Amino acid sequence: MDKIHDVVVIGELNVDLILNQIDQFPEVGKEVLAGNMNLTLGSSSAIFASNLSTLGVRTTFIGKVGNDNFGDLVIASLKSRGVDTGNILLNDDHQTGATIVLNFGEDRAMVTHPGAMEHLRLEDVQETVLTSARHLHLSSVFLQAGLTRQLVPLFQKAKSLGLTTSIDPQWDPAERWDIDLKALLPHVDVFLPNTAELMALTKTSNLEHGIESLKRYANILVVKGGREGAWAWRKGELVHQPAFLNEQVVDSIGAGDSFDAGFISKYIQGKSLQECLEFGALSGAINTTRPGGTTAFENLDLVKSIAESTFNYTF
Repeated sequence: MDKIHDVVVIGELNVDLILNQIDQFPEVGKEVLAGNMNLTLGSSSAIFASNLSTLGVRTTFIGKVGNDNFGDLVIASLKSRGVDTGNILLNDDHQTGATIVLNFGEDRAMVTHPGAMEHLRLEDVQETVLTSARHLHLSSVFLQAGLTRQLVPLFQKAKSLGLTTSIDPQWDPAERWDIDLKALLPHVDVFLPNTAELMALTKTSNLEHGIESLKRYANILVVKGGREGAWAWRKGELVHQPAFLNEQVVDSIGAGDSFDAGFISKYIQGKSLQECLEFGALSGAINTTRPGGTTAFENLDLVKSIAESTFNYTF
């Protein structure tokens, strides 16, 4: 049966207030100045969905925002990139989430008000929306308190309906890392942590031990390592992809989400692990050439232009 969408994204929605060109980290009771400020679409899930759509993948979104100006900005931003926003729920009781981002070179510190994103629940995910798509992606497990304990039944349901699935766990602000990977990962086709998240989730001290601890449960394990590149493990095969290095990084906000978008765009086409990794790494690098998570993905022509002019890559 034909599907209306290629990918349904379930996740958190918020705006980012990004402060760049900061001389030093702020101290309590003191004030520092930022040379640049930008208010834009934020959240791992939304950046992934927006950039995935720009890459030509038919994308819909299930999430929750407040009935407020920030919510309007989130929905308008996703719509402008071709994402179907008809399944985003408006909430009158909670504000749209917001993150303040302090950028220092390629590192950053963030403060997030979760707002409505904490109140998305399994019952908000309609079966008719799942069956409209071929693939389910979820990001930021630990920012969505209403879904955290319902991940296993959600992904069991998606698999029973014939979807392929992926998760990018993202960082746990509470650093408890209390999700049952043994129960969850058999229902996840592609698991997409970065190296720090992998080690925190598995309570290991290096990449090799982190991968080893998940081999019994994982289907495809993809680990993002920034300038060290990325690795993909599947059934005993470990593939490495060097990073596409950008020597003039604007910021790294959304680079991992853009990697995910590039990887999944190829994965749903049935491409090899190496091809998926390569396009993921390219997409993550393209992200770093513009501020925020989506401005380098304004349209496909811009993406192709950056790929060719900055990374000597044509697609």
